[in-house]
Amino acid sequence: MKFVCAFAWTDLEIRDAERRFVEHLAHKLELGADEREQVEQWLHVAPAPGEVDPSLVPPEHRRAFIESVRALIYIDGEVDPDERQQFERLRNALSA
Repeated sequence: MKFVCAFAWTDLEIRDAERRFVEHLAHKLELGADEREQVEQWLHVAPAPGEVDPSLVPPEHRRAFIESVRALIYIDGEVDPDERQQFERLRNALSA
């Protein structure tokens, strides 16, 4: 979830649709109260880039992770060029 939240900050703002998507994902993953609180904090203040390493996503979760990030960048109807570029880098890194 930390990386998903970090990715939401790519265009330097969290839109309502992105926030709702992340909150829905946290609910779907059945995160506990402490974990949901941490997600809320990441939606208010972006995680530091050095704290986020996509290579730590387990191989068996990578496809779902990539699809979640793809949905996140399209959820607000506006795909920033930086978001698209970062997504392509992420997808290539996790597909290798």
